[in-house]
Amino acid sequence: MLDIDPHLRVDVDPLMAAQHDLGVCDAIWRIAPAGKADVMSAPHLPKVAGIDPAVAGSPHTAAPTPARTIPATSHPTAPGTLIQDRLAGMVSDLTTLHELTERLTRTTDLDGSLHEFLRAGAALVGARRGLVVLEPSDGLGPTSTIGLGLGRADLGHIETVPRSATSYGRILDGLPDAEGGSDVLPEADAVPGAGSAAPVDPRHREVAARLGYAASYALPLTAEATGRLGAAVWLYDEQAEPNDRQRDLAGLYVRHGSEHLARMLEVERSRARLATVAEELLPSRLPRVPGVQLGARHVTGPAGGGDWYDALPLPEGALGLAVGSVTGTGPSAVAAMGRLRASLRAYAVMEGEDPVAVLSDLELLLRLTEPARSATALFAYCEPAQRKIVLAGAGHTPPLLIGERRTDYVETSLSAPLGMLACWEAPSVEIEPAPGETVLLYTDGLLRRTGDAMDRAYARLHAAAASVPRAVRDDPAAICDHVLRTVLPDGQDAGESTEDIVLLAARFD
Repeated sequence: MLDIDPHLRVDVDPLMAAQHDLGVCDAIWRIAPAGKADVMSAPHLPKVAGIDPAVAGSPHTAAPTPARTIPATSHPTAPGTLIQDRLAGMVSDLTTLHELTERLTRTTDLDGSLHEFLRAGAALVGARRGLVVLEPSDGLGPTSTIGLGLGRADLGHIETVPRSATSYGRILDGLPDAEGGSDVLPEADAVPGAGSAAPVDPRHREVAARLGYAASYALPLTAEATGRLGAAVWLYDEQAEPNDRQRDLAGLYVRHGSEHLARMLEVERSRARLATVAEELLPSRLPRVPGVQLGARHVTGPAGGGDWYDALPLPEGALGLAVGSVTGTGPSAVAAMGRLRASLRAYAVMEGEDPVAVLSDLELLLRLTEPARSATALFAYCEPAQRKIVLAGAGHTPPLLIGERRTDYVETSLSAPLGMLACWEAPSVEIEPAPGETVLLYTDGLLRRTGDAMDRAYARLHAAAASVPRAVRDDPAAICDHVLRTVLPDGQDAGESTEDIVLLAARFD
C-alpha cells in the first residue's frame, strides 16, 4: 500500500497520455504532496513493471494551483486507493501479456503458433470463436485458414461471404478503409442486430445467422520484415465489441505475435523448399521391369534429412534396389544424400551384380570426399525372371520378406556403416522370394519415429507387415501405406523426431 499524504495535487500529464501506447491505462497520473512538486517530478523515478514514468512535462501544462484539503468524509474513495488500483491494473495487464507472449514463443511450428495466437487473442477480446486467415502479401505462401470453435464446414460458409463485406476481407485486400496508415487497425464489423449503420451484405447476414454470431472484431497481422501476413477475426455470439482496454491489450499482443508468426512462416517456407529439393533428388517415377512391381514412400523430417531410395534398371533385365541414410539433417545432409545416391547409381551400372563391390566403392568415395560423414546403405541386385536377389548391407536395417505363408526378416551379416572403418567389407546374402512375395526395404527412421526401444520397434514393424490385408498384397504401394499407418497410427510418431522415413517394396510375380 502506498503511504500518500491526504493533501494531494492530482493532474494528468497530457504529453504522457499522448505518447502512451501501451493501452493499459488512459493516462499516467503525476502525484505529489502539496508544495513538493519539484521533488516528486525529479528525474530517475522508480520504474513500475518496466515503465519509466520520468517524462518531461508539457510546455502547455497549466501552472500548478494551490492544493486544497479534501475532507476524507466527503469522498468515500481516497485518491491514493484509485492510484493503487490503477497501478495494480497496469501490472496485471502487463503480466497477462507476458504470459501469453511466452506461451506463443514456445510454439515451434506455424500451425501450432496460429492456434495459440487465435486462442490467446480470443481471451483478450472476450470472444469465444474466431479464425486466422494466413495470406502473405508477397504471394509466396503458404496460405491457410485456422479456426477456433469453427469446423471445416463453418469456415467454408464464411469463405462464401464476399471479402469486401467483411472487415478481415478488406484487410486482406488492402482496401483504404481497412489500412488507415497504422500497424494495428481494430475494426468492429457488426452483423445482424449489432447496431451498425452501414448496410450488411445479404450473404454475410445469412452466414452470420447460420453460424450464430452477432458481431466480429478483426485485426491485421503485419510484421516489419515481411509486411502483411493476413488477418485475425474474432466472433461474438451477442451484440458486443471490445472495450478500449481490450483493444489496447489485443493490439499489443497482435503486434508482437505477428513478428513470431513471421518467423514461423519463414521456417515453414524453408522446410518446404528443403523437402522439395530432397524430393527432386529422389526418383521422379519408378521403373517398369518385367516380373516385378515396385512401390515407394518417402516422408521428410521437419529439418530435412538424408534418407534416400533408388530403383535402377540394369542390363539383361536385372534391377538394382537401394536404400540408405546419411548422418545429419538440414541442407548439408540433403546435398550429401544426392551425391551419394548418384555415385551408387554409377557403381551399380558398372558392377551391380556384386553388391559388396558396389558398397566398397561407395565407402571409399565417402571416406575420401567427406571424411567427417558416415552413412548406412543397402544394395540389392535382383533378377526378376529367376526371382533371385543378392544383397549386401552396410550398417543398415534388415529387409522384410512378406508373403501369404511367411513374414520374416532377412538374415544379413552385421556390418559397420560406411565411413566408420578404414576398409569396409561384408559378405552378401542371397534370397529367393516365392511368387507373390514382397521384399520391403526401409530406413531406420521408421523405427526411431515410434519412440520405442529398437527391439520393440522391430516387433511392431513385423506385426504391421504380417497384418497386411490379403486384398492389398498385390499392390506394393498399398503395402507401404499399410505399414506406415500401422507402425505410426494416425501419424502419431515421436514428438520432436527429425527422422526421415523411406519404404521401398518390390513384389515378385
